[in-house]
Amino acid sequence: MQQIINFIIRNKTFLLFLLLFTLSLTFTIQTHSYHKSKFINSANFLTGGVYNSLSNINNYFGLKTQNEILLEENSRLNAILHNSKSVNDSSFTDRTTFNKNYRFTPANILKNSFASSKNVLLLNKGFSDSIQQDFGVISSKGIVGIIDHTSKKYATVLSILNTSSKISAQLKKTNHFGTLTWNGQSPYFTQLIDIPKIAPVNVGDTIVTSGRSSIFPKGISIGIIHDFKLDAAENYYEINIKLFNDMTNLEHVYVIENTDIQEITNLLNTSQNE
Repeated sequence: MQQIINFIIRNKTFLLFLLLFTLSLTFTIQTHSYHKSKFINSANFLTGGVYNSLSNINNYFGLKTQNEILLEENSRLNAILHNSKSVNDSSFTDRTTFNKNYRFTPANILKNSFASSKNVLLLNKGFSDSIQQDFGVISSKGIVGIIDHTSKKYATVLSILNTSSKISAQLKKTNHFGTLTWNGQSPYFTQLIDIPKIAPVNVGDTIVTSGRSSIFPKGISIGIIHDFKLDAAENYYEINIKLFNDMTNLEHVYVIENTDIQEITNLLNTSQNE
């Protein structure tokens, strides 16, 4: 307390000036509308700037949460999209029932290889998240690969940029289908083989998943035809596909689970063992 009193005594002239200056400013602002408006505008500018900065900081640190919310929402929308029934032609109602039971789980890519012939990806989801072998993996732009192995918290993905990868794919505008493979060269292109030469193939046509397996729903995007040629026997096309996905720059993906896969597998095994 004595130190405070000593401080006031030592600086009484400055403190008196500060008090009088503050009072004069207060009276001036209160009695003159122009000065009052300028003061309020300046105060609003300063406080607004502070709150805006704080908001930007909060938004920055909240980006992870917001991204997770968006991923969850995209998963829900993907499920609605691929689980919806086609009503264009009632004669095909039964053929579309395989699309009813797909579950989409968002995941992040922790490691991505694309420079070797046997490329794999590492995801931050595993069997504790109900991820299992042979589940499909896509991004918002198209297919990425198939789950290869899982641990409790992680999973590896056999990339479509893997020379061992084989996925059923087709021309979007027709039902002509073949096998999607990779020749081990460019990470921006894959190849579609076994398309019969009677198929109407044109540069720029879209290629999608065929739905002829229990892994991917029909119609997942893959890419567009860049160029094509007939094979040596001139019976089938060898098609070069420019991918919609940039496989060198992936971060967020969705794992697709066909909830009927066990029933389908058991039925197929029973038929094969007869």
